[in-house]
Amino acid sequence: MAFDINDFKQKGLRYGGARPSLFEVVVTPPPGVAVAAAGIEKFPFVCRAAELPESTIGNIEIPYFGRKIKVAGERTFADWSVTVMNDEDFAVRTMFEAWQNAINTIVSNVRIANPIEDYKTLIDVTQFAKDGEAIRSYQLVGAFPTAVSGITLGWDSANAIEEFTVNFSYDYWIPLIIGTTVLSAKTSGQVTDFDVEATPTGGPIGI
Repeated sequence: MAFDINDFKQKGLRYGGARPSLFEVVVTPPPGVAVAAAGIEKFPFVCRAAELPESTIGNIEIPYFGRKIKVAGERTFADWSVTVMNDEDFAVRTMFEAWQNAINTIVSNVRIANPIEDYKTLIDVTQFAKDGEAIRSYQLVGAFPTAVSGITLGWDSANAIEEFTVNFSYDYWIPLIIGTTVLSAKTSGQVTDFDVEATPTGGPIGI
């Protein structure tokens, strides 16, 4: 094989590589939870770290005469988390604490948000290109916070901003933008089926 740097430039990182710092996370307010607008509006600006969500397809081992073959199992979706910078108004942390309290109150141990659709919501995480174009976007469906971490305090923590993490469980994710491909929901209110509005080179995409 001949090594040619021009081949790498044309066929490798042709666009200079995607940058992990160019992202945004937006939370849609859950319909049955009373959260302040200030926290929802502030969250995209103080969400310092996140991740594009993962999924795993399991495998099933089938034995036969001392040997095993593997066939594809079911898809599972791991929990997803974000890291949030805490401002002195505590608006975003208060939002997540109120959200959790609607799921299970601190003192009375009851659920305020019923049915389950009242506390589950949509979260969009979007990757941007260096020119500002949205090039990849995932929507987490049925998301709700399972853990809001503590914040470490200390007299020796000078020149630092408080941070905390929020862990979410969710039902599944769907791609809204795949490169230059934009997907749009056909149904009203329920995200179940999609049309491909623009198909990149390589043929149609099935979901």
